[in-house]
Amino acid sequence: MTVRILCCALAMLPCTSLQGQSQPLVDYHQHLFSSAVTKLSAGIDPITASDLLKLLDSAGIRRALLLSVAYQFGNPNRPTIENEYGQVKAENDWTSQQVARFPDRLRGFCSFNPLKDYALEELERCAQDPQLHFGLKLPFGNSDVDVRNPQHVEQLRQVFRAANDHGMAIVVHMRSSVTRQRPYGANEARIFLNEVLPAAPDVPVQIAHLTGAGGYDDPLIDQALAVFASAIAHHDSRMAHVYFDVSGVAGLGQWVDKANLVATRIRQLGVDRILYGSDGAGGSNLAPREAWAAFRQLPLSDAEFRTIQNNIAPYMR
Repeated sequence: MTVRILCCALAMLPCTSLQGQSQPLVDYHQHLFSSAVTKLSAGIDPITASDLLKLLDSAGIRRALLLSVAYQFGNPNRPTIENEYGQVKAENDWTSQQVARFPDRLRGFCSFNPLKDYALEELERCAQDPQLHFGLKLPFGNSDVDVRNPQHVEQLRQVFRAANDHGMAIVVHMRSSVTRQRPYGANEARIFLNEVLPAAPDVPVQIAHLTGAGGYDDPLIDQALAVFASAIAHHDSRMAHVYFDVSGVAGLGQWVDKANLVATRIRQLGVDRILYGSDGAGGSNLAPREAWAAFRQLPLSDAEFRTIQNNIAPYMR
């Protein structure tokens, strides 16, 4: 998504001052970028914990959940990296060190490609880290996870089971690879619900981007989200600990045209399950202040916004 498209979308918003408007207690989807990571992606500048706190302060947001981007070193959509696992460990360690500088404001989750042969080893290592033992970020798209592949499902189940054993929450980017045009939609959501999610019955699972990858233009995202909305409506016990973050939804693409649909889905999921997030402020992504202003344009009531901005997930307590 280009900066030009983002600016066009935001130009449709009325000018909104943060004064007199309460802000989220937590940004549930943030990233830092080390100098090593920025070498992998053109247009991404390094962002340290100090840099992020300035952005949060500008938005009036006190705390953030930091999701390591160590998985990028195991991203099969990129050229193979020498000493891949060493790079993954180094990035997770760097994220831990950054969080340790501001532990009252930041909480960290480690990350890795769940299909790699070192996945369970890195999970065990992160489970012992004082800053990262709270949870995992698992990116299906940037790991080329295909839930139609039984081997992938079994590997995911092992990772989810191990996280559950360690009491580690899981943030999952469910959207399959856009780069490789992998199938995605209601069928993939059902497989996740039926075969993967039950492996972690005791820990919170945060599904990122309302099951998408940013924006809400692709109708397949809504089809996937509808599977979970239906499960909640039928009081499916597997959904007992499932939350949804809204990072990257408002402010990208033709989101204004989908605002009513997004608001309807949020109500169907239940506002008590919705976690505000703005995503990493790199490249063309919106900074926390602008992301919150965009999200506030959804046709939700003031009471619904208050619930969302005050939601505290168990792993942030």
